[in-house]
Amino acid sequence: MSDPLANITICIKGAGEMASAVAWRLHRANLRRIYMLEVPQPLAVRRRVSFCEAIYDGRQTIEDITAVKTKDQYGLPAAWKNGHIAVLVDPEGKSIPDLVPDVVIDAILAKRNLGTHKDQAALVIGLGPGFEASRDVHAVIETNRGTIWAASSPTVGRSPTPAFPAGLPALPSDAYYGPPDPGGFKPLAKSDNL
Repeated sequence: MSDPLANITICIKGAGEMASAVAWRLHRANLRRIYMLEVPQPLAVRRRVSFCEAIYDGRQTIEDITAVKTKDQYGLPAAWKNGHIAVLVDPEGKSIPDLVPDVVIDAILAKRNLGTHKDQAALVIGLGPGFEASRDVHAVIETNRGTIWAASSPTVGRSPTPAFPAGLPALPSDAYYGPPDPGGFKPLAKSDNL
């Protein structure tokens, strides 16, 4: 008897740390047809646990699960055949109508909806604030820290978008540091090699 979940195709928008945790868990649950959509130059705070690093390095392994960069949607079957999660550059999700995934999970965590809509798949889930269940997506999974962390609801309206994570005081704008000019960041060493 074959596993009825074996042929479910899951599209995850984003490949940062939260999206990678979702992909990692689904892969461990034997859902193996997973592909992730990313921007050409992804940013991640916890890069060693983010599958978006495959965009730069070609592959990223997190606790024995590997994601590989695919040139386009035609590379997905080869990635899946090798037991990998596929990551492709497609920030607008243009591949979604062609690939017809069963599930779309928006894990971009932009605190606003960047174009996800519930007719993209049979099940569309939005992670974090910025989505409204039944209007934008079928279900929202709240990612704010606090008493309702990771609460899921197919009926609750949108969650508030906090300026700062729960429990942290607001800081003055001069407390934040950034680069003196816009530009790329190229690490000289991987953080686990320091």
